[in-house]
Amino acid sequence: MNRNVILTCAVTGAGDTTGKNPNVPVTPQQIADNCIEAARAGASIAHIHVRDPETGSISHSLDHFREVMERVREADVDIVMNITAGGGGDWIPDVEDPTRGGPGTDIQTPAQRHEPVGELLPELCTLDCGSLNFGDMVYINTADWLREHARLVQAAGVKPELECFDLGHVWFARQLQQEGLIDGDPLYQLCLGIPWGAEADPETMLAMRNKLPENANWAAFGIGRHQMPMVAQAMMLGGHARVGLEDNLYLEKGVLATNGGLVEKAGNLIETLGGRVMTPAETRAHLKLRDPSTGKVVGGEA
Repeated sequence: MNRNVILTCAVTGAGDTTGKNPNVPVTPQQIADNCIEAARAGASIAHIHVRDPETGSISHSLDHFREVMERVREADVDIVMNITAGGGGDWIPDVEDPTRGGPGTDIQTPAQRHEPVGELLPELCTLDCGSLNFGDMVYINTADWLREHARLVQAAGVKPELECFDLGHVWFARQLQQEGLIDGDPLYQLCLGIPWGAEADPETMLAMRNKLPENANWAAFGIGRHQMPMVAQAMMLGGHARVGLEDNLYLEKGVLATNGGLVEKAGNLIETLGGRVMTPAETRAHLKLRDPSTGKVVGGEA
């Protein structure tokens, strides 16, 4: 059991959720404000996507990422920043010509996915470790793309969070480590409950955890109603946890959530189970992340 828990808040994703919960942040200022709200509620890490301020749909704008980062860094709070680098992998075959992408397809090269990370140098960025039937679309991330992307992240000196949506993704993440493309102790995020990847249940989480390298740090999350049960399950199996409006829109049945409310609820759950949430400074030390105020990597255990 892990009693010192790193708690991530994924404040907004790229999915069609803005019409389902008005608290989902859309503009760069709203996203930054939600990172600050999560920090004040006790989160260790803020994980961010950005959206088109006009439509609320997915965006890859470097300017939007920059505005979020600057607003958070200028605030009177501290939080570890984790930028998504997994966008631009959505493939929906065209009905008339399935060899081409139809409406909703959004593909970027590894270099394009990496641009905000390489430019803004957050402490963490995601690296989605494989392809997947993601609901009704296919998320595409080939092995060679992943190797190229891992090299770019490594050269930037940013720690990748290895997002694994199925057991095969864990296998390939270990392969990246064996090939020398992941520095230091790896950080895994086990992503559970997304159709049609790994299910959000104790058996699946345990199976994935048991395939991790011995020197791995790891966290897990479940989507929707599985969010809080997976917080408890991850803690009890020795891991860390993630909550937030990217993954779940409700605080409880029928009650729309805020990011701050989800962080507070998860923090209370962790304390009830006999643990505590690590501070951002402790998180940087534990994961050996770069301190944004000095540019130097923080060493040692928290």
